[in-house]
Amino acid sequence: MSKNCDHCGLSYNDDILIKDDSFKDVRYFCCKGCQGVYHLLKSEGLEGFYDKRGKTSIEPPKVTLDDAKKFDLDGFKERYISQKDGFYEVSLIISGIHCAACVWLNEKILYKLEGVIEAHISQANNKAKIVWDPELISLSAIIEAIRSIGYNAYPYDARVQEAHANAQRRDYYARLAFGIFAVMNIMWIAIAQYYGYFFGIEKNVKSVLTFAEFLLATPTLFYTGSIFFKGAYYGVKNGFVTMDLLIASGSSLTYIYSLYAMFSGIGEPYFDSVTMIITFVFAGKFFEVLMRKKAVDTLDSISGMLPTEVLLVDGEEKRFVSVQSIKKGDLIEVKSGEKVVIDGVCVSGEGSFDEASLSGESIPVLKNAGSKIISGSICLDSVILYKAGALAKDSTVSKIAALLEDAMNKKPHIEQLANQISRRFSSVVLGIAFITLFAWWYFAGFNEALIVAISVVVIACPCALGLATPVSTLVGLGVGAKKGVLFKEAKFLESLAKCDVLALDKTGTITLGKPEVIKVEEFEEFDKSVLYALVQSSSHPVSKGVAKYLKSIESDLKEAQLTNIKTLEAKGVEADFEGRRVIGGNARLLREFGFECEDRDATNYWFAVDDKICARFILKDIPRSDAKEAIEKIAQMGLSVVMLTGDNENAACEVAESVGIKEFHASLLPQQKAEFIEALRKEGKRVVMAGDGINDALALAKSDIAISLGSGTDIAVGVSDIILMSDSLSALAKAFFISKKTYKTVKQNIAFSILYNATTIPLAVSGFVMPLVAALSMSLSSLVVVANALRIKNKE
Repeated sequence: MSKNCDHCGLSYNDDILIKDDSFKDVRYFCCKGCQGVYHLLKSEGLEGFYDKRGKTSIEPPKVTLDDAKKFDLDGFKERYISQKDGFYEVSLIISGIHCAACVWLNEKILYKLEGVIEAHISQANNKAKIVWDPELISLSAIIEAIRSIGYNAYPYDARVQEAHANAQRRDYYARLAFGIFAVMNIMWIAIAQYYGYFFGIEKNVKSVLTFAEFLLATPTLFYTGSIFFKGAYYGVKNGFVTMDLLIASGSSLTYIYSLYAMFSGIGEPYFDSVTMIITFVFAGKFFEVLMRKKAVDTLDSISGMLPTEVLLVDGEEKRFVSVQSIKKGDLIEVKSGEKVVIDGVCVSGEGSFDEASLSGESIPVLKNAGSKIISGSICLDSVILYKAGALAKDSTVSKIAALLEDAMNKKPHIEQLANQISRRFSSVVLGIAFITLFAWWYFAGFNEALIVAISVVVIACPCALGLATPVSTLVGLGVGAKKGVLFKEAKFLESLAKCDVLALDKTGTITLGKPEVIKVEEFEEFDKSVLYALVQSSSHPVSKGVAKYLKSIESDLKEAQLTNIKTLEAKGVEADFEGRRVIGGNARLLREFGFECEDRDATNYWFAVDDKICARFILKDIPRSDAKEAIEKIAQMGLSVVMLTGDNENAACEVAESVGIKEFHASLLPQQKAEFIEALRKEGKRVVMAGDGINDALALAKSDIAISLGSGTDIAVGVSDIILMSDSLSALAKAFFISKKTYKTVKQNIAFSILYNATTIPLAVSGFVMPLVAALSMSLSSLVVVANALRIKNKE
């Protein structure tokens, strides 16, 4: 006599099972492991797992598990684990997950572990994002907890995922090939049957043809169509009515009725319809998988196509080493045609680099000694020796991949709404199909009623509605990444498209951010080394421009020793030198110290010692070459453009006029910029703020959407929702175009999905659509939605 193990559900002879009478009802287990897990779940209050698991058994591990301690090794940590705010984060693939109950159990167990901060598992790809406190728990302990309940985990790797995707594609192709073979042959048989229907056919010949159709339809339904039955089973088991259930139930009912007709001789069999329904719908699913993979390939291509080794130069020796073993300061050699893996600074050599995959700019960038080398770029025509400036996991490409991955995991509001509608849609369709069945049965008989009801079930397409937003969003994110526009979350695509005001910082955003001294007025003699030290203590572009000028007129200039240096935000710098007070900055700062001065033209930098103004430097910052064209394009998209700057009125007016901005506000402190944006929002405006400096951080934080240039300060980039990898304003115009095009495509797809279902379902209920036409229509509707989303790639 056999019994099932009360944990895994597998059947064994009762004489080998472990009997456990420590519970109210006697329990039986196949091994100590199952017994231990059962006790663990009971003690943690997680016995609900067995209700969710239902009658599904848990497969035992097919391979010997390796030592979990390897997950704590430094090499693993450097390659797969990222650190943020003192916590560790890793992406794992959990094998053995096949239903919602498995996801539920793993998440519950992980959250029960002390030190686990976040555990999110995607049932779609079994990918888990886990965040934990390394002071409280190790990754090996987390892996052991996952293994203790019958699952296993391994690190997410783009190359491994590509192999899995290829295996799935081959499986789909084999199923589709068989379905097409069956359809082609069954169509010839159907032609013979229809000929006999009109011109007469012997009964035994008709029976042979019907049986031949049965032989072709049966494997098509249960082999090619098995994916629909599996999806329907897990959907019903977890309380969801899905598209798979509609297809599985429609084709199964047609098949069962055809069997009845074949053996009883009453009515006409529809084995041809069964074959065509399954094949057409599966073909749509196959092409959908291919196109969806194409839409999300950007992420894996960015992180997965980089070399795994680099040429390390160690004195006279050169050797290939793993990118994970590279440390800051190591010398790396890059040859023509090779891709850079790690960020750094060029030490020797000169050559052109293709940075199109990062910035979207197709023009090669010349690099020489002192130039920044960016990971993801390609050396085109030389041999370059550069010094590593970051670890592989902290490189630009790794950060981009992390941003894209997070963005793809977070759904925009419109997608959440579409998903809610889609989840209820299938239940409504099933209800309509039953009403149609009984109504037609009453008026026209069971044979007609069944065919019409099947057409209703098959033609309805909740997947078109479900795909309307996510595919468009994924394509939009991918196009953005290729154009050098990084959206930190997918919802920012939607939010940016809805904005109607663009606020731009002047220095470093509209202009190059490299003001040059065009005129100097000296009122008193002063020590230039003191001024040089003062401007060197500030990172503001104006201070850098003055420093560059001083160095150009006196190349051996040294910095004086200043004390009590104070940076006064958006004004300048104050310090002490040998008991004397020195001040450098704009006219507003000097007026606060009692000086009488006024910025009269362009950008001014004043320098004073004690109670005397010593000099005034007049600087000019040149607008970016593409600024005017980009701003015109943005205005044509329906946005109002306003410039906010801390610079004086004259300088602001000159720049605004040169780039075509009609509204500008000058002499603003950071707090005033933020207040201006907040005032616009109170008026009901949706505001985008684009800036690059520390002074812009507060305004960026107050805006609906914050955009920073890739060359901006870490603070500006940190508070931004969208990052432009290039410093050109054309990238900003591209960001607006991509977001608006994506949002427009999403609305088109949703409108098409609603219109399609609103049109075809009544037609099917009325009996105007036969099942095989319904199957073809449903497949085409999904393909139209996906193909329309892919059109985003073709627009510039």
